[in-house]
Amino acid sequence: MQRVFASTPNRLIRAGTNKNSRSLHASAGLNRSNEDREYLHRTRIPTYHFQKSLPRLPVPALDKTCQRYLQAQLPLLSQQEHKELQSVVADFKATDGKKLHDQLVESDKNNKHTNYVSDLWFDMYLKDRRPVLLTHNPFITLTDDPKPQYNTQLIRASNMLISTVRMMKTLRDNQLEPEVFHLNPKKSDTDTFRSVTRLLPQAISWYGAYLFKAFPLDMSQYYNLFNSTRIPRPERDELCKSEKTTHVTIMRNGNFYVFDMMDKDGNIIPETEVLAHLEYILKDQTPSPEFPVSVLTSEFRDVWTKARVEIINADPQNEETLRLIDSAIFSMSLDGHHDTDPDEMTRTFLHGDGLNRWFDKSLQLLISSGGRVAIHFEHAWGDGVAILRYLREVNRDSVEKPGVHPDTKPAPNADSENKVRRLEFTLNASVKDTIQKAIKRFDTVTNSLNIGHLEYPQLTKKSAKKEQLSPDSLVQLIIQLAHFKVHQKNVGTYESCSTSAFKFGRTETVRSCTTATDAMCQMLYGKGSGSASVDQMLEGIKNCSTVHGQLTKDAALGQGFDRHLFCMKNFAEKQGMVIPMFEHPAYKNINHIILSTSTLSDPNVVIGGFAAVTPDGYGVGYSIDDNRCGFNIVSYAPVNVAQYLDACKTSLDDIVDILNKQKPKCVS
Repeated sequence: MQRVFASTPNRLIRAGTNKNSRSLHASAGLNRSNEDREYLHRTRIPTYHFQKSLPRLPVPALDKTCQRYLQAQLPLLSQQEHKELQSVVADFKATDGKKLHDQLVESDKNNKHTNYVSDLWFDMYLKDRRPVLLTHNPFITLTDDPKPQYNTQLIRASNMLISTVRMMKTLRDNQLEPEVFHLNPKKSDTDTFRSVTRLLPQAISWYGAYLFKAFPLDMSQYYNLFNSTRIPRPERDELCKSEKTTHVTIMRNGNFYVFDMMDKDGNIIPETEVLAHLEYILKDQTPSPEFPVSVLTSEFRDVWTKARVEIINADPQNEETLRLIDSAIFSMSLDGHHDTDPDEMTRTFLHGDGLNRWFDKSLQLLISSGGRVAIHFEHAWGDGVAILRYLREVNRDSVEKPGVHPDTKPAPNADSENKVRRLEFTLNASVKDTIQKAIKRFDTVTNSLNIGHLEYPQLTKKSAKKEQLSPDSLVQLIIQLAHFKVHQKNVGTYESCSTSAFKFGRTETVRSCTTATDAMCQMLYGKGSGSASVDQMLEGIKNCSTVHGQLTKDAALGQGFDRHLFCMKNFAEKQGMVIPMFEHPAYKNINHIILSTSTLSDPNVVIGGFAAVTPDGYGVGYSIDDNRCGFNIVSYAPVNVAQYLDACKTSLDDIVDILNKQKPKCVS
């Protein structure tokens, strides 16, 4: 299973929120009008104004897909193996591949309301019967509030809660500024752009933006950001969206609490009341449940599906309790510990203790006892595009315009005893037994994780750009070099790239193990070690950047090969067809992802990560910014993360030496 996490740092994709709108919103200060209090901002262009006219994701040409597939296989196969594969691919292109491609094109023409990947991609997630925990769900840790006195658990949780509900209302009421990439912000991120494009009919609005050299991005994923959850069902799970609910779920010590965040008029409740409710929950002495239902969300989906039905049948009130959890705006977990070590932080926010999480929830906000904030999210509904926008908006709002301060007193008339409800389940013996087994399985699988973190200040975005190199390509080269140094071979590698430039775009794969990275691996740690000059090695690094840049551009424009082949394979399976190319060992090998990688480069992010997607692989979350680059690696025992990180450090040293026109130690 491939990992799709955050956008590749491609200029077209990494648009973020418009800079001018950010400064306008921040200028409101702390003295909010009622309108300021209810919304993050009010946009002049409605949130989904461009959605209808977004271009559709193109179905790549079959010939191009076959060429790209063969090119990606070059560093993974011997010359003889690749020659044999060429024959297999040629036969596929002329026979079964042509039929399947034509079927896919015809289906795409008949379903213009979506794109050719979208429905099958949802099925891939929702039909997967493995646990969402570790298999799919990632986490992202946010930067602290720069004002230390605001980083207590109570104050930080209160402000993040208020800002999150403000974003929910902003989005729900079509007031969130659309996500737009401005090729030249000085000319297009302007009042003129907003005045003109807002007057255009939705059916042509994207084309109007295009004339300004501005590119609106897909926002369909935002729909499931709030009031949304994944519900276990037989064969295929369901994404459930509740349109009008106004409550939040708070978890503490494995207990569930709910309270409304809006009054009868739809306004956010007073900040002092939010503070009072959270303080009430933090002071509650109710012990952890002996049989925590929450741990079932970490189970295999069929186990959880059966248990959920039993829970509902055990007591009619259980169904209402589940409905309250599922329909909440989002879930917030108040944890009883605070980790500063990156490895322990990863363990806490990637999986925790299994009791104080609801892993099916589309969005979970995790607050440590020391005020550290992280996001944990279920992956079927969306990728990093909506999540990164969420954390940027909410983190900034909670810091720049906090509603709760160190001297804020809880409302004396908040009536938390009545307005805050602690939820309980009535369980039968069968469900209790299932929960006990789930706890054992959870402990076994999480204890098998190997985790490591590396910070490296010598390689930065600035130093990469100084050499006219893609920062992302450099980090991806390090990932390849480190693996080759340890294992002396190239392997299936996955880097996610957003296709949000298209309607309902999700991701495409960048196959970042290339002939260019293989050449560098051989130069430094393989057969050619010691034979190349510094100039030749520097030229090799530049070639890696060029090749990677083109692959990233192709992927962002919907011109990779993975999604195309994925859909054709799906069409074949539905017709009971056995396709030699899809059964070939080379196809299975390239899709056995040993290096699952995703960038987390964002100034709001401290650390993030995800588990390996194969038992013998590595989950590689990485970032590179103006001051450092870093890696957060997760694998399953016995895969040795420490050894891999040592190789990353050596590879980084060697690449930095080369960039400094020095011979690296490995060939000195």
